[in-house]
Amino acid sequence: MDQAIYRDGRRLPCTSLEADLARLRAEEDGFLWIGLKDPSDDEFALVNRGLELHPLAVEDAVGGDQRAKVEEYDDNLLVVLRTLRYIERTSDIESGEVTVFVGDRFVVTVRRGDGNPLFGVRTRLEQHAEQLQLGPSAVLHAVMDSVVDNYVLIDGELERDLERIEQQVFTGSFDIDATAIYRLKREVLEFRRAAIPLSASIRKIVMEPGLDLIDEDVIPFFRDVQDHLLRVIDHIETYDRLLTDVLNAHLAQLSVRQNEDMRRISAWVAIAAVPTMIAGIYGMNFDFMPELRQTWGYPAVLVLMATACGLIYRSFRKSGWL
Repeated sequence: MDQAIYRDGRRLPCTSLEADLARLRAEEDGFLWIGLKDPSDDEFALVNRGLELHPLAVEDAVGGDQRAKVEEYDDNLLVVLRTLRYIERTSDIESGEVTVFVGDRFVVTVRRGDGNPLFGVRTRLEQHAEQLQLGPSAVLHAVMDSVVDNYVLIDGELERDLERIEQQVFTGSFDIDATAIYRLKREVLEFRRAAIPLSASIRKIVMEPGLDLIDEDVIPFFRDVQDHLLRVIDHIETYDRLLTDVLNAHLAQLSVRQNEDMRRISAWVAIAAVPTMIAGIYGMNFDFMPELRQTWGYPAVLVLMATACGLIYRSFRKSGWL
């Protein structure tokens, strides 16, 4: 937990949550920023005692696993963001959540999961007093901008993974199986689940400037975040379609390869059938069989077998079966 008062862009210590918040509301200058990481119900209830957040907003923050959204409750604003973390070793995407409460003189950030740490966001803002002077709206923008910037980084990682899979599939390499393609497609879907609802949330902030808790001076910065997010969403949609095409191409290649293998097997079986048939006939216990007692009989049969096998082999080679 990290909490501090910000007045004129400068950080001041917070000694008593309720008393400091009451003084900020009376003076109408500055705001309180409380940051929580995976809080328990009791810890969040202790913070909420002085903030008096809406029960439905508290339920969303405590329960977690929410879609990205923006909800306005009486005198505070609830913003839910889905965070993502790319695991380099396994190329998996791990999702988390950041819930932001914006009030007239306070902002509360609740982070769940290991994705998108907010310590760097607070540090960067404290180095730019002019942004902190814009109040809680500036904190909301900074958090949202950090989340979207992380989306951009993961977008680049997914693009490289997709290029690698495409190269393996379309160069005829069979080192990759359909499981790897499906796993990457699942990660893209996880990405979509986080990014697309967030686009609707930012659009609500940008297109509804009547939200009382959003400073109009911060709206242009939200538009910049929206632009970055829309580019990421375009890429995600492209990755999803490409992965479907790559998966279909990979399965088609496997089918073609299996057909080729079956043709080769069938050709060799046909070649082996001729000498097997001739040897089977000569292996019968006949009393009288043509050429059994001639000295040239067996050599002639062997020549016949070799000639027949050679002709069949040549025919299959010309047809492309071998």
